[in-house]
Amino acid sequence: MPLHRHDLGRLILAATCWGVGTVISKAALAEFAPLTLLAVQLASSLLVLAVLLRFRGAPLAGAPSRLGRLGLLNPGSAYALSLLGLTTISASLSVLLWALEPLLIIALAGVVLRERVTPGFVALSLVAVSGMVLLLWDPEASGGQLVGIALTVAGVACCAVYSVLTRRFLPDVPETGQVVVSQQAHALALALGLVVIVAGAGGSLIPGDISPLGLASAVGSGVLYYAGAYWFYLGALRRVPASLAATSFYLIPIVGLAGGAILLGERLEPWQWIGAAIILAAVLGVVAPWRQRAPTAALSPRS
Repeated sequence: MPLHRHDLGRLILAATCWGVGTVISKAALAEFAPLTLLAVQLASSLLVLAVLLRFRGAPLAGAPSRLGRLGLLNPGSAYALSLLGLTTISASLSVLLWALEPLLIIALAGVVLRERVTPGFVALSLVAVSGMVLLLWDPEASGGQLVGIALTVAGVACCAVYSVLTRRFLPDVPETGQVVVSQQAHALALALGLVVIVAGAGGSLIPGDISPLGLASAVGSGVLYYAGAYWFYLGALRRVPASLAATSFYLIPIVGLAGGAILLGERLEPWQWIGAAIILAAVLGVVAPWRQRAPTAALSPRS
C-alpha cells in the first residue's frame, strides 16, 4: 500500500494540530479544571465540525454506530484517564508514557489487521522513542506514582485500540467528517457525565472568573486538538496502514516544544535539539520506502 503525498500531508497537519493545541491548552488550564476544559474543547470542536459538514453539504448523522461508539475510547476515556493520571505524575513522565502509543498500535496492527511489520520498521520506531526520551526527559520532574502511571498507560491503550479498530472499519464509510462528529459527540457525552459526577461529589469544576484569553485558549485548543487533528488523522487513516500512521505521533512533541519556544518563550536545551533530530531521521527512514512506491495516479474524490 503506497503513501500518497496528500495523506502524508494530512498526517503532518494532524501532528501539528495536536502539538500546537497542547501548547495553547496550557493557558486554558490556568483557568479551567481539566474535565471542564475537556468538555469545552469537545463542544467547540463539534461546533466547528458541524459548520464544516454543512459547508460541504453533508448531513451530520450517517456514521455507523460501531464507529461512533469508538469515541468513548478516544478521545473520551483516553483523555479522561490521562488527566486523572496527570494529577499524580509529572507532565514529562506523562508525555514519555504516551510514546508507547505508536508501539502498541504497531503491535495491534500486526495482530488484528495483519499488517506487515518488518524488523527495520520496529527498529526505526524504537530509535524515534529514544529521540523522544532525549527531547522530553526532565530528571527533576520525572517521578511518579504507580496509580498515575497505570491510569496513563490505560489511556494510551484506549488510543491504540481506537486507532486499530477505526482503521478496520473506516474505509467502508463514505464521509470521514461524519465519523469524527459521531465519535466526538460520544466523547462529549462521557465528559459531561464525568463533570456531573465530580460536581456531585463536591468537586470544583466551574471557574469563577474566566478571562477572554482563557476562554479563547479553551476554544482554540479544542478546535485544533480535536476538530483539526482528528479530521486530518482520520482522513489519512482510511488509506494509510495504522502502523505507518502511528509514526506521525512522534512529531507531536517536536511541534509542541517548538510552539512552546515560539509562543511561551520556553528554552530548548542542546540535548533536546539532538532528540528532535533523531526523531526526524527515524520518521524519514520509515516514510521513505513508502513514498518511493507511491504511484502517480490521482486520488479519488472520496479520499
